[in-house]
Amino acid sequence: MTCIGTVSKGSVKLPSGIQLPDGTEVELIVPDTDKLSPTSKLKPGWFAERFKDYIGIVKDGPPDLAENHDHYAHGTPKRSRP
Repeated sequence: MTCIGTVSKGSVKLPSGIQLPDGTEVELIVPDTDKLSPTSKLKPGWFAERFKDYIGIVKDGPPDLAENHDHYAHGTPKRSRP
């Protein structure tokens, strides 16, 4: 399992819904502090900028690929359109 927690007063707070029994060993990987800034925030458009080389790469996919990605990638039921 992988999740991202937040440090608060010296303790790591896990996302809601994640419960681990006391004594569970965990591995903590701290991001490179040179790239980390306490005041940095994600800016609008960061995702598109980071993945710009992949935007539009699929030319012959199904027309409902964005809406039904989980169906095509994982086999979940298709979402029905209202």
